[in-house]
Amino acid sequence: MMTEMRRVTAICNGTVVDHIPAGRALQVMQMLRINVGRSSPISLVMNVPSGKVGRKDVLKIEDRELTQKELDRLALIAPHASVAIIRNYGVAEKRQIQLGEELINIARCSFSNCITQNSREPLPHKLRVVSEDPLDVRCSYCGRTQNIDELAESIL
Repeated sequence: MMTEMRRVTAICNGTVVDHIPAGRALQVMQMLRINVGRSSPISLVMNVPSGKVGRKDVLKIEDRELTQKELDRLALIAPHASVAIIRNYGVAEKRQIQLGEELINIARCSFSNCITQNSREPLPHKLRVVSEDPLDVRCSYCGRTQNIDELAESIL
């Protein structure tokens, strides 16, 4: 019988994002604006076995608790991820990620001719979730389908 070895040490305080789709943790870091050069440690485990989803990524961010706005951003890339807030080496609370039907001021439309790109027309950035699986997100104004890679770069 082989026991699974813990790959990353426990953190004292911070956030653990588990069940990120395999290979997407770097996009999650980009969307959460996690700077690799920051002073607090970040642990990243990619493409590890998961009984729940086959393969997954895990992200541990020390000394930072994710805000609701950050959870809304996270839902675009990892709508089924689990988020645990850690305090004093224990799970203090679990936060739910939910991909809403409409995302307001989370990311900009990537279409350069969209009315939201016009600074003379200050409109809220609204994206509509047409489908979760496969993910289909469109601008509420111009209707253009948004690419998840482009969205990661256009976070507000």
